[in-house]
Amino acid sequence: MMERNKRANSFDVVGVGYCASDFLGVVPKYPEADTKVQMLDFTRQGGGPVATAMVTLARLGAKVSFIGKVGDDELGRWMLDSLQKEGVCVEKTIVQPNALSQISFIAIEKETGTRTIFWTRGEVSCLTSNDLDREYVTDCRVLHVDGIEMEAAITAAQWANEAGILVSFDAGSVRPGMEILIEYADILAASEQFAFDFTGLRDPTEAARKMLNGRRRWSVVTCGDRGCYCAEAAGTFHVPAFEVDVVDTTGAGDVFHGGLVFGVLKGWNLITSATFAGAVAALKCTKLGGRAGIPNLETVTTFLKARRQMPPE
Repeated sequence: MMERNKRANSFDVVGVGYCASDFLGVVPKYPEADTKVQMLDFTRQGGGPVATAMVTLARLGAKVSFIGKVGDDELGRWMLDSLQKEGVCVEKTIVQPNALSQISFIAIEKETGTRTIFWTRGEVSCLTSNDLDREYVTDCRVLHVDGIEMEAAITAAQWANEAGILVSFDAGSVRPGMEILIEYADILAASEQFAFDFTGLRDPTEAARKMLNGRRRWSVVTCGDRGCYCAEAAGTFHVPAFEVDVVDTTGAGDVFHGGLVFGVLKGWNLITSATFAGAVAALKCTKLGGRAGIPNLETVTTFLKARRQMPPE
C-alpha cells in the first residue's frame, strides 16, 4: 500500500492522541480484595496508545511527531522528556497549567504476564480542535489516532482525508463519536472487544470483514495470543501470534499498531505488515512495561529471519 500524498513531508507519521505515565508492578498472582502482596519488580514508563505507537515507529527508524496534552507537573515534564529521548517530536503537545497529569497503575501477574490497569487522566482536559494546527497535522505521510482524544482525532482525520493522507485508527474501546471517526480511517486496527461491540458479531474474521467498508483499505482485529484477523478487498486471513516468553502484555496492541503503520510506510502488503507488527509486539512482551521491550528494526529482522519470515527490503 502506498500513501496518496506525494509531496515531501516533515514527518512520516503524526500521532494525535493520549499519553500517560505508567507505574507497573509485577506480583506473584493477582491479590484478593482487602489483602496485601509484595511486588517482585517495579518500573515507571511512558504509556498511552498513540504515544507508544510513535515510540515504536521512532525505534524502527521513522520520523514522527506526537500531539497530545499533559499537565505542567513533574509527570508531564517527564512524559515529554521520555518521548523526546526516543526521537519523537513533541513541539505541538499542549502543556496545561496547574493540572495533574495522566497516571496509570498496572499490576502484572508473573505467571501469566497478563495485566490489570487502573487509570485516570488527572486534571488534564481533553485535546480539542482548537489545540491543533492544520498545516502541521497534515505535514506527514500517515496520521495515527486513537478514540480517547475524540474531538481532536475527528478533526485531524477530516483534515488528513482532505489532504489525501492515509489515516490509521487504533480502535480500543467503543466511545461516543466512534461511528464518526471510523469513517475517516483507511487502516483500522481494532481490539477484539471493540470489533465485537461495534459490529455485534462474535467471530473476529467476520467482524474484520464487516468493518471493511467505505474508504477502508485494511481492517485488522487483534486477539492477543491468538494473533490477528485481517480483511482487505482481496479477502480475509489469520496471522498467528509468535511464541515468546511473555513477561508483560502491557502496550502490546499499541506497539502492534506502530508496526502496522511502519508496514504502510514501507509499502508492504497487509499480510507482510501484520506479520511484522506481530513480531514487534511479541518482542515487546518479553520485557516489563509498554516501551522497554520495543525493538529496533535490526532486532525485528533477526527475529523474523530466525523464523524464516523475512520482511522485504
